[in-house]
Amino acid sequence: MKQLIKPVVICLILLFTSTIFAQNKAQQIEQLLAKYNEYGQFNGSALVAENGKVIFKKGFGSANMEWDIPNQPDTKFRLGSISKQFTALLIVKLAEEGKIKLDVPVTTYIQDYPKENGSRITIHNLLTHTSGIPNYTNAPNFLKEKARNPYSPADFVKTFWNLPLEFTPGEKFNYSNSGYFLLGYIIEKVTGKTYEQYLQETIFTPLKMVNSGYDHSDVILKNRAAGYEKNGKVIVNASYLDMSIPYAAGSLYSTVEDLYLWDQALYTNKLLSEKSMESLFKPYIKAWGDEFYGYGWSIEDVNNGDKGKLKVIEHGGGINGFNTIISRIPADKNLVVLLNNTGGTVLGEMNDAIRAILYNQPFNQPKKSMALDLLDIYANKGVTGGNEAYKKLKNDPTYAIKEGDMNRVGYQLLQEGKKKEAIEVFKINVEAFPKSGNVYDSLGEAYLADGDKKMAIANYSKSVELDPSNEGGKKVLEELSKNKTK
Repeated sequence: MKQLIKPVVICLILLFTSTIFAQNKAQQIEQLLAKYNEYGQFNGSALVAENGKVIFKKGFGSANMEWDIPNQPDTKFRLGSISKQFTALLIVKLAEEGKIKLDVPVTTYIQDYPKENGSRITIHNLLTHTSGIPNYTNAPNFLKEKARNPYSPADFVKTFWNLPLEFTPGEKFNYSNSGYFLLGYIIEKVTGKTYEQYLQETIFTPLKMVNSGYDHSDVILKNRAAGYEKNGKVIVNASYLDMSIPYAAGSLYSTVEDLYLWDQALYTNKLLSEKSMESLFKPYIKAWGDEFYGYGWSIEDVNNGDKGKLKVIEHGGGINGFNTIISRIPADKNLVVLLNNTGGTVLGEMNDAIRAILYNQPFNQPKKSMALDLLDIYANKGVTGGNEAYKKLKNDPTYAIKEGDMNRVGYQLLQEGKKKEAIEVFKINVEAFPKSGNVYDSLGEAYLADGDKKMAIANYSKSVELDPSNEGGKKVLEELSKNKTK
């Protein structure tokens, strides 16, 4: 019996040490997110798991600001494009059962789909955003003309299925909600059930994800977070969106706790065989920067200091009033889930910092977003006042230029008719992020709105050079080129 004492003591010491480390990491994560909340950059719920075990979960800010109801780990948030990974699994499940094939044309399952396009686009193309179908959310006046109106899946696909393809299917990657909308419609055609029904019985019920589902605005849903947007530092209610529009591309809701159940199930064969599960996470095509796209997931090898590379599988989501991310590191069964209900924010930045904490790496501390202060100044004091404020703020170490925030502020000024001011904000973004195609695209749009075609062409050209997948920018350049020759 004496021989057993030493191993038992060592095990207890290791367990105690592991618990202390986990507590320390949880404290760092809480302090980090509390600071982001203080700076108006995170209002939502978070969950972090290490080695498959939850080490942190907490809500920050309000689920409902009018009633001061706090966010909690069981608060339900709209997921936006995180929904795509569920749609992808349903399609792969049908393929595993032999009910569909991934390498056949869309017209196999939607007989009335226009053959000119449908006969060239495969299910695999839809899953990997390589179909060439224009993204319906990028259509001019989409928010004004379509977003508020209810559609059946059969009717809505007809709004984009006759549009010319942006490129030959399979040729390149271009993110398209249209492709995932079509996948939901194909699920209905093949199963004879609604997308919602098949999703519920195939994933949510077996995994006991009782706080997840297809969101309907008219349904009374307990613990649902209200969606808000930031107008500079002012919070406003998010604009209405009929949930038939995002459909299989983005209409689901869930909680951080349910998404942990989802994450854990992806390590098992509860839903799919091992081979089918692996097919979800294959890097089929290069997407953004160093990221590749699988089926409903992006895959990237990220630097982890002196510890080499980490394979990260993740996806973000954005929908009126909500911004979300789920990030997995399968090698260590680590998970980060962040669900925010005040519109677009820097979840990627937060996710990077939490990952650094998990791996005992250095990370950047939160900083105030310069964009939030600049909006009011440019709006009220014009170009001169805004530029003077920028010169002061950029030397203040408590502030940082955040690309997404600055972009949103620029567009807000543009929508208010303050074109010169918008140009200045976009120029700041270009200066700060010279390798981002998106910032040049935005600046080009502002110059075009202001009537400066020469500068519009210069910036759209730079955007396309940096981001060859920018089909919208290419179209604008083509139009400008046509008008120039007339």
